[in-house]
Amino acid sequence: MADFIAYCGIDCGQCPAYVAKKENNAELREKTAAEWSKAFGTEFKPEQINCDGCTIAGQHIIYCDQLCEIRKCAVGKKVVNCAFCTDYGCEKLTTFLKNVPEAKSRLEAIRPKK
Repeated sequence: MADFIAYCGIDCGQCPAYVAKKENNAELREKTAAEWSKAFGTEFKPEQINCDGCTIAGQHIIYCDQLCEIRKCAVGKKVVNCAFCTDYGCEKLTTFLKNVPEAKSRLEAIRPKK
């Protein structure tokens, strides 16, 4: 599958919520809900582990849909992803990318050359 890049640089095609929905995989939903509940200190239910991809209209996991400040910002600015934003490197994005270096690499690779 070709890379399917979220606003923040994550590869949606590798996200278990996207894969679980695409494959209708109940076992993956249960496993991911348990892992995310532990990692993020909040309860995820298996039925919440469904996503069509961050930049696509459709179903998103509750965090991305309602809580992700990066996604809200990018949707508001109508950018393909943060690599195309005139404020690239903002505090929200930089803080996130410290924990997800592979996302930063993806954004840097597609960032338009000035």
